[in-house]
Amino acid sequence: MQLFDWFSAREAQAFGKELAAFLVGELRADLKPLNAKQTKKAEKAMVKAARKVEDFRAGHRLNFYKKSKLANTFLWELKESGWPPEVANQMTDWLTMRL
Repeated sequence: MQLFDWFSAREAQAFGKELAAFLVGELRADLKPLNAKQTKKAEKAMVKAARKVEDFRAGHRLNFYKKSKLANTFLWELKESGWPPEVANQMTDWLTMRL
């Protein structure tokens, strides 16, 4: 492993974009209450997302820098997709706790 590999966060950033795209496609970004069917769908999507995070972590060594780049990319992808900032921040907190 070279010293510069420590700063190579391309894969982490790509995963952040991929995970955000998955959640944008699966979850509603508005803050309206969900009905029972929507809640069940959201729960399933979050379980799938958590599995994706675990799989990525298992195959990649993530240092502080890479985790930060991944979380930042994820956050901005959600915001640029039209999610309210407070929801995007909550989702980023959720992701950060799993990294």
